[in-house]
Amino acid sequence: MLLDTASLYFRAFYGIPDSLKAPDGTPVNAVRGLLDFVATLATQYEPEAIVACWDDDWRPQWRVDLLPSYKAHRVEEETSGVDVEEETPDALSPQVPLIAEALGLLGIPVVGAAEAEADDVIGTLVHRWDGPVEVVTGDRDLFQVVDDSRGVRVLYTARGVGKHDVVDAAWVRDKYGIEPHQYVDFAVMRGDASDGLPGVAGIGDKTAAVLLGEFGDLETIAAAAADETSSIKPRPRRSLLESSDYIASAVRVVRVRDDLALAPPAALPVFSEEQAAEFTTFAQTWGLGGSADRAVAALRAVVSPRHDRAEPSQ
Repeated sequence: MLLDTASLYFRAFYGIPDSLKAPDGTPVNAVRGLLDFVATLATQYEPEAIVACWDDDWRPQWRVDLLPSYKAHRVEEETSGVDVEEETPDALSPQVPLIAEALGLLGIPVVGAAEAEADDVIGTLVHRWDGPVEVVTGDRDLFQVVDDSRGVRVLYTARGVGKHDVVDAAWVRDKYGIEPHQYVDFAVMRGDASDGLPGVAGIGDKTAAVLLGEFGDLETIAAAAADETSSIKPRPRRSLLESSDYIASAVRVVRVRDDLALAPPAALPVFSEEQAAEFTTFAQTWGLGGSADRAVAALRAVVSPRHDRAEPSQ
């Protein structure tokens, strides 16, 4: 199970009142919410391994160089106009390192990579695990990693973690009329305001799906647009030709990396008494209450039976 961690802790922060505080007054609603998400997902899916995929660089410069509008609206700006960091609510910022520490104490590795987003970590790790993979995210761009042949699915949390959609190829076909491997080209054409992708003028979901259904991919669509005898209608033809530079850059921006130098995920460790004591101290210090207890119980319930089966008979 690969967690798009920022997607989850932002959802926890906005879904739970920030009146939940540690004894020192630090808000801990996002920490507690994320722990409850882990407990819920671990109980439902019983994963052999969990990785908290991290944004070491939430807006890599190489993506901005390709497409300057990429996530530009999410950036705080100094009075000098220099982009500095992603806008994060004041009550969330101090919780982010606590979330990383809590996950580490639970035996869930926090994994990031230089000049890479959590999406790129996920795109790489789906190929490092020999078996089914569940990707937990509220980001539609990760639909591109769905692969029925390898058992790669997305648990899409747009309606909430408790009401998530299980996204496989049939779900993507039913929702968009395309195959998962076409999602990058689909997103580039229809655009995505949340990521600063302008899209191709006049091409929305329906037209993008029709074009991909007929031609297969953007490269073939672009060639057809340049061919006046093709079936593409005048307006989308003109838009596609005028957007050729954007298309070439945006495809590289939207496609997640799968080549990061990351080790394969390791199975969840047995939750030792020493680890439990350390986590309990942490949870008490930060007032994590029942959320901490539920996370520990869920992980123990997943790991202990598997460990017991692996023990040689006496």
